[in-house]
Amino acid sequence: MKATFIGHSAIKLEGAHIVYIDPFLTGNPLATTSVDQIDKADYVIVTHDHDDHKGDAFDICNKTGATLVGVHEVSVDAGKEGLKSEGMNIGGTLSLENINIHMVNAQHSTANGHQAGVVIEMDGATVYHPGDTGLFGDMKIIGEFFDIDLAFLPIGDRYTMGIRSAAKAVEYLKPKKVVPMHYNTFPIIMADPQEFKSKVGALAEVVILNPGESVSA
Repeated sequence: MKATFIGHSAIKLEGAHIVYIDPFLTGNPLATTSVDQIDKADYVIVTHDHDDHKGDAFDICNKTGATLVGVHEVSVDAGKEGLKSEGMNIGGTLSLENINIHMVNAQHSTANGHQAGVVIEMDGATVYHPGDTGLFGDMKIIGEFFDIDLAFLPIGDRYTMGIRSAAKAVEYLKPKKVVPMHYNTFPIIMADPQEFKSKVGALAEVVILNPGESVSA
């Protein structure tokens, strides 16, 4: 599976399916693509309804015919706009052809529904995207329950984990590779990914991606 960091918390997964996670493109100064450039998508996953995560999800679904996957309330909103949607909730699994999407807990605010993280199994690889979250103890359970090949973790502080907390999250989750995200998009969330890499040390392979760059899971 190929994972591309689009910028902020937006990720594109390519394998048996093309999956976008939290596609905040319009208004994202780091975004390396736009809705106009997206011609194909199978699923668009939204971890929560804040503008910098829900982003262009509905527009991408409308353009490509992709299915919106999100917490129940976000899925209902998508359905009201005539989009294909699959609602789920914390602890649940959505098993579709050649992909499993597990919804796990996260600690963050949201206006509609509940903040969530997702664990995606596709092409024999397991990817974890927590959305926005602070550090919480049940990350240990996520790390015990899933054999995570690749994790994306926010490091920008202020609204999410900062570097110290994110490094502790790596200890809990035990991923093979980890990519920092949700930093340097705006001045208020500036962070140094090299400092994160230093704090993680030998716990995991830290892959620092510039927007538009990819890593294999």
